[in-house]
Amino acid sequence: MVRKSKHIFLDNKITEIANKKCGLWELINWVKKQKLLAIEVIQFNSWLYIELENLWDALHSSSNSTQSRNVDLQLLNKISDKVTKVWTPFSREELINAIERYNNSSAPGLDKLTWSHIKRIIKSKECITKFINIANAYINLGHWPSHFKMSMTVLIPKPNKVVYNSSKSFHPIVLLNIIGNLFKKMIGEQLQFLIISNNFIHPCWLGNLKQRSTTDAGITLTYFI
Repeated sequence: MVRKSKHIFLDNKITEIANKKCGLWELINWVKKQKLLAIEVIQFNSWLYIELENLWDALHSSSNSTQSRNVDLQLLNKISDKVTKVWTPFSREELINAIERYNNSSAPGLDKLTWSHIKRIIKSKECITKFINIANAYINLGHWPSHFKMSMTVLIPKPNKVVYNSSKSFHPIVLLNIIGNLFKKMIGEQLQFLIISNNFIHPCWLGNLKQRSTTDAGITLTYFI
């Protein structure tokens, strides 16, 4: 079964590359000898970490170094009050647009669901209605389920490192419950619309906003220079 799956995957990959502009030359990268990562014992704070439990503590401390920092919540008191806005219930279009933006090849979280599964499920109008009703219920109740807060962290080696003996040589990828990710995306989209349409955010803010890209940041920097 595994061998058959590998054959099908490689046949599809060859067909995909052959139809591209560069043609079959892209296949050269597949036949080259691959170098193994030079992974050594992880060093953190001048200590060597070999045991799995200690290694996890080192990687966790490195990736979440700001988790225990104190935050001065009094800063929020300096923000002027705004008029309360009524939350608009989610629509069918919002749900479909949020799902379509996700890549089918994204790794699943603890629930083991993939976006290809969700895209098949929403072909049913009844399922779309249930998704929307659940999302709206969470907003109305002000509740976020505990299983949406659970995550699985995967450490990915950063490319082009000479040796991998430091926690900083790895990049953590956090995998969440896919349904929670979907609802979080819908909430974020609506919050961004409310924030921008009501001038709650400074016009010079460019990060993670629609219609604002690296090109906009470059043009702004060039203008100031």
